[in-house]
Amino acid sequence: MKVTVLAMLMLLASSVGAPAQAGERPRAREAGVVIGSLPTGARNALVDVPGVAVGHASVRQGKDIRTGVTAILPHGGDWYRERVPAAIHVANGYGKLLGVTQVVELGELETPILLTGTLSVWKAADALVAWQLARPGMQQVRSLNPVVGETNDGFLNDIRARPVTAAHVRQALATARTDNVEEGSVGAGTGTVAFGWKGGIGTSSRVVEIEGVRHTVGVLVQSNYGGDLVVAGVPMRGVLPDPAVLARGPEQAPASGDGSIMTVLATDAPLDARQLERLAKRTVTGLARTGTSMSNGSGDYVIAFSTADSMRRRNGQAPPSSQVLDNNAMDALFVAAAEASEEAILNSLFRADSMDGHRGRVPGLPLPAVLQALEQHGRLAR
Repeated sequence: MKVTVLAMLMLLASSVGAPAQAGERPRAREAGVVIGSLPTGARNALVDVPGVAVGHASVRQGKDIRTGVTAILPHGGDWYRERVPAAIHVANGYGKLLGVTQVVELGELETPILLTGTLSVWKAADALVAWQLARPGMQQVRSLNPVVGETNDGFLNDIRARPVTAAHVRQALATARTDNVEEGSVGAGTGTVAFGWKGGIGTSSRVVEIEGVRHTVGVLVQSNYGGDLVVAGVPMRGVLPDPAVLARGPEQAPASGDGSIMTVLATDAPLDARQLERLAKRTVTGLARTGTSMSNGSGDYVIAFSTADSMRRRNGQAPPSSQVLDNNAMDALFVAAAEASEEAILNSLFRADSMDGHRGRVPGLPLPAVLQALEQHGRLAR
């Protein structure tokens, strides 16, 4: 059985897709780990929601700097004058999420979303404001609400150095793509740790049909939290080695529940801010399925927005309420949010390889052992 799993892993690792290089680690679904029952979008990623783009800037310098920036652009137009409805759900508020109060108050986004390391939040926000104010048509704008989230990458990264610069922010924004999302140790996930293993950026999507209309829900995560890892319903405690045993360095990466996760959810379903908050809450279901209890020191945030053209607030004018999806039709979206969140987290772990950094080494999730356990429990798709 073990030989079969290893052979499958080697095959998949050399054929992850066009952007992948030989030897890269597979995504969860490519390795046979299928979460839920709903179909995925074409790329199984946040960018399956039409118009959404994702870009990264990874910052790796010497042996101590392992951080970066991830940018999420809601659409390709003027974000300030074509504001998308948005909501923020706080599952546990131990974190530094800039822009939260205005989003809660007005229920809309007027900038792209940035993710980065904790002590670089304010530098990233300043760079985002400068970049957007310099865009055409923004000359008379005197208020802007940048939305910047974070997780603490201070084990692998010398976080006090605050190495993120305006150039890194501009790079993440300028390289944002609608056709692909890099995962693993990239962008804001460069230096993150999850369950004592290397965490990072992960994404997934689901497609549902409501009243004869197809809608997509996409999720992107920056995983940096802990607990007792569960993969596809199978507990990994006792199955996997202690990551501290595999680590090297003067300290050991934390595997406790402390840490954080930033989740960004997008959908093309016509939802208002209140409904988006309801949808955002369901991503926590997927988070819980991976084995976390959201401890005191965990910052767990969800930013949700709708790209539906009919729901955008253009030049201050609110869309008619008749465009909003009925509450009774949201159940399929709730399932989609939970499934996509769980799979996005697994992708962040599957795609992230071992990394040496500021305070030691963090091993990548040992996929052969994970897959063998799933096969023994009948949870590995053929």
